[in-house]
Amino acid sequence: MVNGMSEETPDFNAMTRDIAEVPAVEVIVTVAVNLMSAAAVKLGLTEEGEKHKDLDEARKLIHALAGLLDGSATEISSFHAAPLRDGLKSLQLAFREASLVPDEPGQGPGEKYTGPVYR
Repeated sequence: MVNGMSEETPDFNAMTRDIAEVPAVEVIVTVAVNLMSAAAVKLGLTEEGEKHKDLDEARKLIHALAGLLDGSATEISSFHAAPLRDGLKSLQLAFREASLVPDEPGQGPGEKYTGPVYR
């Protein structure tokens, strides 16, 4: 036990204090980057490639990223949004290329938010 907390139990009071000091834009960008990283892993774009490739999981992550970016577009500056949108488009293109049977234009992950993505 540390400070009355077991090592398995998160210190929610400390977490709340920490998150209270972080601007919303930083939280949004951090979540977006985490979604991008996870999607890249599930697309097999890392060194271990095929070992972690799972297009169904990648689709979910890309779709969530697109929704987050669409929903927060007016809340974050273009300074933050532009590189995130570029990363999203790259992931969408990678998904399309990795798919044995590509989705119809406009039906790929996140395309309901971004519009069709073409090779």
